[in-house]
Amino acid sequence: MAERRVNVGWPEGLHARPASIFVRAATAAGVPVTIAKAADGRAVNAASVLAVLGLGVRGGEEVVLASTADNAEAALDRLAKLVTEGLEELPETV
Repeated sequence: MAERRVNVGWPEGLHARPASIFVRAATAAGVPVTIAKAADGRAVNAASVLAVLGLGVRGGEEVVLASTADNAEAALDRLAKLVTEGLEELPETV
């Protein structure tokens, strides 16, 4: 299993718009990805906006992005960059 531990860069955390941006990127990753608050470890499907919102992740909190797919390393790197930097969208060149 591959995983990345990152701190959320969006000041408002993974709520509303940031959650939507993250879920779109996770869906586009092409591999199954989970996200969990590092503090409690309850992992949810990163492609589900309701599940991500349900985590109640705040800005600055540490999350764990994980995948069991063989080719997940690059996808997790891209998602980690998106979350850490609080980007409005993930550039195609990342």
